[in-house]
Amino acid sequence: MEALGRHILVEFFLCDPNTLNDVETIETAMVEAAEISGATIINSDFHHFSPYGVSGVVVIEESHLALHTWPEYQYAAADLFTCGDDVNPWLAFDHLKAKLQSKTHSALELHRGSLHLLKRIPFNAENYRKIAEDRMKHKTFPRSIWITDKDENIALSLRASGGTLYDKTSDFQRVRVYQSYGFGKVLTIDNIIMCTEKDEAHYHEMIAHPAIFSHGKIENVLVIGGGDGGTVREILRHPEIKKVTMVEIDELVVEASKLHLPQISSALDNPKLEIKIEDGIKFVHNAADESYDLVIVDGSDPVGPAEGLFSESFYRHIYRILKNDGILVTQGESPMFNENVFQELNVCLKNIFGDEKVEVLLFNIATYPSGIWSFQIGVKGEKKLTDFDEEKARKFTEEHQLRYYNEEIHRASFVLPNYVQKMLLKTDD
Repeated sequence: MEALGRHILVEFFLCDPNTLNDVETIETAMVEAAEISGATIINSDFHHFSPYGVSGVVVIEESHLALHTWPEYQYAAADLFTCGDDVNPWLAFDHLKAKLQSKTHSALELHRGSLHLLKRIPFNAENYRKIAEDRMKHKTFPRSIWITDKDENIALSLRASGGTLYDKTSDFQRVRVYQSYGFGKVLTIDNIIMCTEKDEAHYHEMIAHPAIFSHGKIENVLVIGGGDGGTVREILRHPEIKKVTMVEIDELVVEASKLHLPQISSALDNPKLEIKIEDGIKFVHNAADESYDLVIVDGSDPVGPAEGLFSESFYRHIYRILKNDGILVTQGESPMFNENVFQELNVCLKNIFGDEKVEVLLFNIATYPSGIWSFQIGVKGEKKLTDFDEEKARKFTEEHQLRYYNEEIHRASFVLPNYVQKMLLKTDD
């Protein structure tokens, strides 16, 4: 041995971008590379960053193997550092090159700690050796895989447990379900968190019950989006509702939820529900005048197939298809995180429904950026959203053991913090 360690710096070019963006595949490949090289693994820690990129490290007793990927450039950079004669980092390199499907590469090997430059001193490491031997008796090691939903200013990471439960890509988007430690099963679209088992009730209960109780006589409901089924589940808790039409553009969302999120999708087979797999924007454009008591727009952020759900033309058609006392509830973004979209949507709805007929409802949800989210509500008739049968709402909450909504939350959710009030005043200038 001429040196204490061998350090290979590698650039992988023209790799498969889907592989580079899959944190579980990357983590597994890195663990396998460490094992093939003859290393003893201590732990692994890997993160996926939305919308793309994976970074992580496998810590080994002989140092580490690290990797960062740029799927948008089909590029990955690896840092393979091993110590001792029993570990061969080039075996790890060969394995990674194959797994990443790299067509070309650049590699530089450095010797760390050249022995002719060093002098060994007496050092008693018996205690440390005993600790290492005890650890070697355990054949398992901690694995840490993180899914990160982020933009340039904010990030949320959830630690995954086990493998991905569902992963399919449609013509519109990539739909995945994975198991997390802190929030149960998680549904993501294009790596953005849509809902989790732990806090989905916050969203789905508040998108449905305040409007239904405020109206009092809702029978026919249209839901745009909502393929996971949570909104439909809450609507159909109300026995007076006769029909719900759900228009979801991507059948994979429905399939994923039915297969892996039964708690959320429990009402998707209800006979009162009609599911249409088509473009919700076109559906609304072609719907008959004054058809619905309630329209709920349960869409994602204004990108990709959901972008048109934030247009004035779309909401003017919704106003047209609402009955004279109808109510619109739409996913309204975060006033703290999506300030511009939040304000623009508020202006849009006020232009259509009137200044006094648009309300903002706020609620908290841990896995959405900033933790505070909104629904914006347009009322076509004279209904007041804080005028409802509180005793009926209380009994309903108890009967269905709701997790978030109750009669006090209903009233309080329309009380806005000062900064939100100021934002809405700005939209009127």
